[in-house]
Amino acid sequence: MKILGIDSSGNTASAALLAEDILIAEYTVNHAKTHSQTLLPMIEAMLAMTETDAAELGAVAIASGPGSFTGLRIGASNAKGLAGALGIPIIPVPTLEALAYHCFAWNGYVCPIMDARRNQVYTGIYEWKNAELLIHSEQEAVPIQEILEKAKKMDRKTIFLGDGVSVFKKIIEENLKDSCEFVPVQDNLQRAGSIAALGWKYYQKNKFLNAEDFVPVYLRLSQAERERFQ
Repeated sequence: MKILGIDSSGNTASAALLAEDILIAEYTVNHAKTHSQTLLPMIEAMLAMTETDAAELGAVAIASGPGSFTGLRIGASNAKGLAGALGIPIIPVPTLEALAYHCFAWNGYVCPIMDARRNQVYTGIYEWKNAELLIHSEQEAVPIQEILEKAKKMDRKTIFLGDGVSVFKKIIEENLKDSCEFVPVQDNLQRAGSIAALGWKYYQKNKFLNAEDFVPVYLRLSQAERERFQ
């Protein structure tokens, strides 16, 4: 079965095509353009390059959040439109879990951090056991210092990745010193290949939805909503 993976939860736009355990293609762009300009053309170009008819797709795996409100909505609208038109399910994959999936078999804790502005991050803590990624701490939106306090209490090193690293790296190093590591640049940002790969695992466990039932996970109110209720 072929799965289309989509991640537009951050500044990076990424699409991937997976055939069960084979990654056929991945198209990722981290550039100053809106996802509404890039995502659908990227998907179309990738399918054309691999000579894949959209009718061959069996499901759409989507980064379900948290992340950029606009990015998540654009990704959701593209995923729901494609899945609805093709009559195939959507597989929601938590953004942070997919980021942690980059660090296969890391012998410590994995802490993806996405910049949520106002000195906060979207984050969670994960660990690998017997080649399975386990959730140590559920995803949440918290001040950066709060997740660092958790990391200080860990009995092994914590590796960090995500767009929050460029914002908070100095603070992380000052707080954790030798107890922290950072992934190399090619693994730092979102990749639809990880969304698709986890999507296939989720699909096998019947963790998928009808297109009309999918709603992104935001974890907190948008800026406009926060200002409205102040």
